[in-house]
Amino acid sequence: MSHAALCTPACVTRSASSVPPAEMVRRYAALSYAMGRGVAQGERLAEPGTLRARAGAILGALGVGLEEAPRRLTVSGAGPGTLIVANHISWLDVISLLAVEPVTVLAKREVGQWPVIGALARRAGTQFIDRDGLRQLPRSVADLAATLRAGRSVLVFPQATTWCSVPGGRFRRATFQAAADAGAPVRPVTIRYYQHGARSTTAAFLGDETFGASLHRVARARGLTVRVTAHTPLHGTDRRKLAAEAQATVATHELPAHV
Repeated sequence: MSHAALCTPACVTRSASSVPPAEMVRRYAALSYAMGRGVAQGERLAEPGTLRARAGAILGALGVGLEEAPRRLTVSGAGPGTLIVANHISWLDVISLLAVEPVTVLAKREVGQWPVIGALARRAGTQFIDRDGLRQLPRSVADLAATLRAGRSVLVFPQATTWCSVPGGRFRRATFQAAADAGAPVRPVTIRYYQHGARSTTAAFLGDETFGASLHRVARARGLTVRVTAHTPLHGTDRRKLAAEAQATVATHELPAHV
């Protein structure tokens, strides 16, 4: 994973408190069971109810609470799907959002090669993109627009990599072009992590850190919660304006919108 030098594992705070060894063992066992269930469900994992249940089970296994969850992330009504754009802090982001509402996820190609996680992602219907392949970008944008026109909603992380804070890096504009081409609404979503009520970077996945190290830090944390805030949808045909408005909105402290 390639990350900006300004956001490294040094940005990650130590857990405010940790669970005892016996609880860590229990959490890892529960996580193995939850993921094993997902693998065993095969193609059925892509079914919305099943996917939401598996995502929720993984959060529960790790002792991560989901607070202030909106009723839905997609914009109701006939027509194209919703482009859901969120800041990117952790590998937990995807699991947290799928626990709210299962949608198609657009992820970098490398995720599909991760042990177990890659298999689950593929079976869940994840679409993969080569973020560094500029030649393939127009085709990827066209494919995303077609998915949205077909009425399917898609989750993307336009920062392209993980950051330790919500504002993070600039939102890349390519996926917003797909929304403009499809006439799809854009739903900005803010993801924040807390431990015992205080803002925390414990869940952040940064720099050259391994997935195992990040997982271990999350599994040992006591009182870790994730807050998902869905903001008012955006509409437009100018990808630059859409990207700028979405980035500004995600960085605000706006209350969840129920629309």
